[in-house]
Amino acid sequence: MINVNEYFDGAVKSLGYASAEGKSTIGVIESGEYEFGTSSHETMIVIEGELIALLPDNNEWKSFTNGQSFEVPANSSFKVKATAQTSYLCKYK
Repeated sequence: MINVNEYFDGAVKSLGYASAEGKSTIGVIESGEYEFGTSSHETMIVIEGELIALLPDNNEWKSFTNGQSFEVPANSSFKVKATAQTSYLCKYK
């Protein structure tokens, strides 16, 4: 079953699915700044565009572009900024 997710008044949309590797979402983020909370470990992979992330226990924003990824531990929060529409794949553990 494919789940449709929408956050921040439609500025972030994703499709959730299960694969042989586990649960994942693939989505698009509109320009803006957003804060997300995690309930499980997440690996975010930028497919196209750029996400500028402020990760837990970090004081500096870091840029991630096509093919780059970052990890966020379970039960934490992180912020991302996008200057243009950006697509991503998020894998959950």
